[in-house]
Amino acid sequence: MSTGIRNLIVSVPSAELATDLEPLPEGVEVIQWRMDAAAPRERIDIVVPPYMSASVMLPHLAGVETRLVQSQSIGYEGIADHLPPGHVFANAASVHETSTAELAVALALAAQRRIPAYVRAQTDGRWAPEFAESLADRRVLLLGYGGVGKAIAARLAGFEVEITAVASSARTEDGMPVHGVDELPDLLPRAEIVIVSLPGGESTRHIVDDAFLSALPDDALLVNVGRGSLVDTGALVDHLGRGRMRAALDVTDPEPLPEGHPLWSMPGALVVPHVGGASTAMRPRIARLVRRQIDRMLAGDEPLNVVIES
Repeated sequence: MSTGIRNLIVSVPSAELATDLEPLPEGVEVIQWRMDAAAPRERIDIVVPPYMSASVMLPHLAGVETRLVQSQSIGYEGIADHLPPGHVFANAASVHETSTAELAVALALAAQRRIPAYVRAQTDGRWAPEFAESLADRRVLLLGYGGVGKAIAARLAGFEVEITAVASSARTEDGMPVHGVDELPDLLPRAEIVIVSLPGGESTRHIVDDAFLSALPDDALLVNVGRGSLVDTGALVDHLGRGRMRAALDVTDPEPLPEGHPLWSMPGALVVPHVGGASTAMRPRIARLVRRQIDRMLAGDEPLNVVIES
């Protein structure tokens, strides 16, 4: 255990987060810095960048002495390319799992029960009932069994589904048998719904490729709440275009999805704009995490969730 410090400077991007951190321990000063200009201090012990724009703002840390850069996002793909040397970077594990899991289940339900079609019919003033697929009794494969994957499994527990969990390595975790990714060729032909929550990066890039999609049964549903890079978009567009399967996507590649991209109008595609963590669940949880990091730094303990040390 290292020695704690008495005077701690913390920068946050908004007045709301500053308020949420109160009351503060003695010796802690919170300043507001949106990281869209030069740093207001030469030393800031904990820097909290704005949500979903860390990679753009991180170059402003050059020349600033920090002890921790606390992201508001779980993902950190590409962050190392933008983080100046000499900084410790932590992700926001424990903040977004609940909200992202909610959206994963919502996307699966919306796609299965054809909610987008009913919204279009309402806009047109049409009464257009359809016989839809249930979520109940479906075979659901969870590709990714970290914090988000476990949260999805917990929320699916009441839907009477058959869950198969898959992660980088096989294991049994909290009573759940977890298969390794090497078993996917045997597992995919039975999967009626695949929910992907893996992190991004070269090791997982295009793990959902043409061979993966071809192994799924006809009319299977792919839900992606991980990273757009996990899916080969060209292969997905091909399968959607042939009407062989469906997709519900919170993340895409490219992202943002440009105007005129085929995914916008593909039959069987439901696209939302990377909003897995964008709910009221985020605000108290990010404040709780930042406050824990403050308390740990004051006590001389190592920070939580460190993923990069540049």
